[in-house]
Amino acid sequence: MKENIVESLSPIERKVLPNISGKTELNEISRKADTDNVTSLRAIEFLKNKGLVEVEIEEKKVVFLAKNGEEYSNSGLPERRVLIALTKGPVSFKEIAKVSGIDENEAKVSIGVLKRKALIEIKEQKVVLNASEKEIKSEWLEEKFLKKLPVDFDSLEAEDKFALESLKSRREIIEIKNEKKVFVSLSELGKKISKEKLDEDYIEQLTHQMLVSGDFKGKKFRRYDIVSPVPRIFGGKRHFVNQATDYAKRVWLDMGFKEMTGGMAVNSFWNFDALFTAQDHPVREMQDTFFIKGVKGNLPDKKLVDNVRKAHEGGVDGSRGWEYKYDEEISKRILLRTHTTGISSKTLKKIAENKEFPAKYFALGKCFRNETVDWKHGFEFNQTEGIVVDENANLRQLLGYLVEFFKKMGYDKIRMRPSYFPYTEPSLEIDYWNKERGEWLEIGGAGMFRPEVTIPIFGRHVPVLAWGPGFDRIIMDLYDIKDLREMYKNNITKLREMKFWEK
Repeated sequence: MKENIVESLSPIERKVLPNISGKTELNEISRKADTDNVTSLRAIEFLKNKGLVEVEIEEKKVVFLAKNGEEYSNSGLPERRVLIALTKGPVSFKEIAKVSGIDENEAKVSIGVLKRKALIEIKEQKVVLNASEKEIKSEWLEEKFLKKLPVDFDSLEAEDKFALESLKSRREIIEIKNEKKVFVSLSELGKKISKEKLDEDYIEQLTHQMLVSGDFKGKKFRRYDIVSPVPRIFGGKRHFVNQATDYAKRVWLDMGFKEMTGGMAVNSFWNFDALFTAQDHPVREMQDTFFIKGVKGNLPDKKLVDNVRKAHEGGVDGSRGWEYKYDEEISKRILLRTHTTGISSKTLKKIAENKEFPAKYFALGKCFRNETVDWKHGFEFNQTEGIVVDENANLRQLLGYLVEFFKKMGYDKIRMRPSYFPYTEPSLEIDYWNKERGEWLEIGGAGMFRPEVTIPIFGRHVPVLAWGPGFDRIIMDLYDIKDLREMYKNNITKLREMKFWEK
């Protein structure tokens, strides 16, 4: 056992260990071992892990000279210089700083200090000396105290404490620091090991040159220590949300989808109008949507705008629409997108122009809503979007796509229930079972686009499957995040501890 420990000691441990006797302070160890404190501390930590030393840390308050204090300790306090200047006669307030050779602030403070000491008087806007020759020459408590520094706070006598109170409120004269001192002593095992021969030269590593020359023959290799704990190393990695995002994109691509993208600032036409959301619908109001003041965007071609107008005002394919007067100016308003479904409406137009049937697209990106922030709501969140355009598409296929995606994301307990959205029929909500809270949590909506969405774009109704679950809620459970707000705090400790995405 003892021999194994000796053979496992690193060069710095061999250098430091013999210089520890009794209760030895770190600086003393470093001086004797001819090393710096960082190297000594590293060696002491290794020795502690092997049970060879015991470490004791003592903390105490120490009073130091600050920047101005160092100057005053040598050249005298500014009030001393004012007092000496006044021995030549009274000086006006305006001239006191110049005559004393100090700045204006120091002069004001000095006059206050000298008045409290009853060494000066103020007469007719002039500072007049009111001290005897003995009082002028006497060294003040504050001056004596400055010459003692640095000193332990706990060792201060009554006079020192008085001087400290007088000086500590003044600018950069003294400062009080918490100072740590590290003391190291040998354990019983350490005492035995320190008596062993520690200057033997062990080989740390086998190099190519040693193999070629044969220099390693007859020499001892240092024994590897595979028991002692070592510091954790946190390697660089992508933010956990980005890891999950990359994986989700990979899932959609593997399922045969293409990625669609779009800007975060969009006009109301694509975000609302093309999705058959009435221009007076509450979702457009300021409590839900971040509009950009004083900015308007361009609308697409007039034919599409007229088709959307018709769907809103009087309906298409037998529907009655919303029965109101459509306003193009409202369509031009720019907002931070409230969902990625606006990307889907734009993509449908490209699919119609390119006659790309069937077509499968997905999106994953930031959305913004003026929500009341709580554990499951935020004004900024990620959403994953998908559309399937196919003459033969049906609701059963939609359920299949969603089940497959969530299964690949790690969810085996989800449910889908009927719901309502202005732009899909039938519509459904997707929930997952949260074990922590023991309840079903909504993570997004899905459905099939209504004819009022598809006919203005395609000229006829084409079945389109669509979905847009909130992606942040999807990954909350998988990362064991209890509060949605934790995802955006960027706490470096938590980010280091966060597991890699593995599915």
